[in-house]
Amino acid sequence: MPITNERVAGHAFLRQLYSDTYFPDHVVDKGRAILLRLCERIEAERPTDLATLYVLTQAATEEFNLLEAEFEAVGSEIETVAREEIAEDFWFVASAYGFTDADVEEMIATRDW
Repeated sequence: MPITNERVAGHAFLRQLYSDTYFPDHVVDKGRAILLRLCERIEAERPTDLATLYVLTQAATEEFNLLEAEFEAVGSEIETVAREEIAEDFWFVASAYGFTDADVEEMIATRDW
């Protein structure tokens, strides 16, 4: 399903990770795909409140939890820079879909990175 939100469609997800060789592009690509799937789910399911949004964002966070092993397998990890970049992109997604009052810590509450 193509993204219809123009702000999202034009956004460079995880840009800072792509610019740092510590984070291999092929693994970062998987993180970008997680965020795009989150956007697709938001567009398909159209959450109407924060509680529903948090269910979607926390499911995407669980996918990032699994991706941590792939980072570690190539000598990388979801460390401070990556955590901040991922959290900022979760915030971007929420705000792009009108949830400007979303709490980023609640959005990624299920993280273990």
